[in-house]
Amino acid sequence: MNFQRGRRREDPEINLIPMIDVLLVVLIFLMVTTTYSKFAGLEINLPTADAQQNKDQPSEINVVVTATGEVVVNKVGVGARDVESISAALKRSAGSGKEPVVIINADAKAAHQSVIDVMQAAQQAGLTHISFATQQTPR
Repeated sequence: MNFQRGRRREDPEINLIPMIDVLLVVLIFLMVTTTYSKFAGLEINLPTADAQQNKDQPSEINVVVTATGEVVVNKVGVGARDVESISAALKRSAGSGKEPVVIINADAKAAHQSVIDVMQAAQQAGLTHISFATQQTPR
């Protein structure tokens, strides 16, 4: 029994208009939310010179603090562990050099107070540039 004798079956079709509307809304959203960077700057050409660079590197004072708290300044052991003795050793090592850098090589198991004593001794000696040496952990 075919009740729809004279009617032809309609082929399904895809309506593209709603899909185009959605795509336009997404496009507008992306355009509005995108930040545009403006690069403002001047293009300049710096002058050149043939002068040699200053080769005066600041001198370095290597201070080693062992795990037991002993202090060694430039491979010379400091007899006492008090701040005054370390300060005197740093002054001798600095000599008349201009602003030497004190590099503290402290053992990982060294007491924190030993490192603080070296820093205080450097301050008393008038040495203001202090650095700490470390090593990278193996991977």
